[in-house]
Amino acid sequence: MNGGKTKRVTMMDVAKAAGCSQATVSVVLNNVMDIKISPDLRGRVLDVAARLGYGLASPIRRAGLEDLRGGCIGFIVDQLATTPETVNAIEGARHASWENDVTILVAQTQGRAEHERSAVARLLRAGAQGIVYMSVFTRRVSLDAVFDRLPVPIVLLNCYTGENQFPAVVPDEVTGGRIATLSLIKKGHKRIATIVGESFMEAAQDRLAGYRQALAEAGLRYDDGLVAEGNWTPTSGFDATRKLLSLSDPPTAIFCQNDKMAMGCFMAIGEAGLRIPQDISVVGYDDDELSRHLRPQLTTLELPHRPMGAWAIEQLARRSGARRAGLHKVACTLVSRGSIGREPRET
Repeated sequence: MNGGKTKRVTMMDVAKAAGCSQATVSVVLNNVMDIKISPDLRGRVLDVAARLGYGLASPIRRAGLEDLRGGCIGFIVDQLATTPETVNAIEGARHASWENDVTILVAQTQGRAEHERSAVARLLRAGAQGIVYMSVFTRRVSLDAVFDRLPVPIVLLNCYTGENQFPAVVPDEVTGGRIATLSLIKKGHKRIATIVGESFMEAAQDRLAGYRQALAEAGLRYDDGLVAEGNWTPTSGFDATRKLLSLSDPPTAIFCQNDKMAMGCFMAIGEAGLRIPQDISVVGYDDDELSRHLRPQLTTLELPHRPMGAWAIEQLARRSGARRAGLHKVACTLVSRGSIGREPRET
């Protein structure tokens, strides 16, 4: 009898199950790349290590966050440096964790399956008692098989799977687009344009759907001519705004689907000799730091990545042995500043 103690999985256990030597397991799990090991063998070792829960005592008891006190949670993200949203999500998760003396270990994988498998193995070996998997862009993901065999709970952040087999949290982008457009409608604007992001991205599709929804609710006709293509950059916002202002009946308000395009929009409006918001109103999206430095300051929507990160940690704390699927959407908040005014023809 072991007196209730649990047996920790060893490298020898992994080697036996993977059908290789303990030395090979050590090379793979320590990510030694100057020793040649076939991709198939490397993948097999990582899969076995994850399945057996290498680095963790088994069986694993999944309970509340208090049971994770003094432990750690693994945070796997495809990219860290491209946008502030990832940092905000990690900060929200960190805040929720730190209060309970839980440490977050972050691994960047650049979306590569082999890096994800390596990250999982290392996080488990470090004692991670749960995994948060995040995508920098909101999207549907196809996860590597290693995540199906995790011995610890997993929550998806800013992404989801087609089968919704894992708890997941994303921004409510449709409602965000609707709120942005309604903020202009409430000021009396009826000819409202929008500058969309890249159409293959779910955020762009959903924000456009929200724009259309708000117009329909207000009894305003949707006009393809008021929808301008952008690609999230200031230059695309500038070019799109110039096209909109050249229309025979130009808009009195523009909803830019992110703040960088709104910055370009501001530049084009100024170049045209128009004033914001006296002649034309602008609303952005993201609450990027630059929105506070534009003049006038930009009214925008705040992406909820901090509360999303906190939600993910709370879900790990509530997990039981059974997997609870489902997609949770968090509202985007309107941040009112000085770039929206009354419809000019109503003043």
